[in-house]
Amino acid sequence: MTMTKKPNDMLLLAGKLLALIMQGVLALVGALLAICIPLILFFQGSINDELISKYGDALEAFPAMRIALLFAVIVAGFALAFVFFGKLRRIINTVGEGDPFVPENAERLNLMGWLGLGIYALTALLSVLALGISDWAKAIEGTEINIDVGIDLQALLLIVILFILARVFKHGTAMREDLEGTV
Repeated sequence: MTMTKKPNDMLLLAGKLLALIMQGVLALVGALLAICIPLILFFQGSINDELISKYGDALEAFPAMRIALLFAVIVAGFALAFVFFGKLRRIINTVGEGDPFVPENAERLNLMGWLGLGIYALTALLSVLALGISDWAKAIEGTEINIDVGIDLQALLLIVILFILARVFKHGTAMREDLEGTV
């Protein structure tokens, strides 16, 4: 039993547009960061020489590998977030079509939960890498980097909610299929 009437909902349109914009921003910034990784590694000697000429020999060597790794982790997180917003757009599409209780949405929500967990883990790794770079940056006069490291309960709650919604959609789809089988 699929619904044929398509809802004309501005919230769905806004959600779809926002998800599309997020995907565009993630792709653009992720591509730029990915381009920077080999450049940082290739020009690390020049960057180091420039920093030493500006700040003196007391400055430790430019942490090119650590910064490249930091950028790689960010790019990986952006890739996961890109897929996350793609799944969200597909869910929004099914709502707009009037039939959100399809098995694919349960799978999408479950994958979004795993993607969220992956992003959360990458964020923890990012914090560790950033702490090491901040120690290096403290030697540069006037540079202060503040990094908050902790447990993000809101992110963990969102991840749990996504896994729960995946089960709700799976159960709702099964109930609808049972109902259709008895009619």
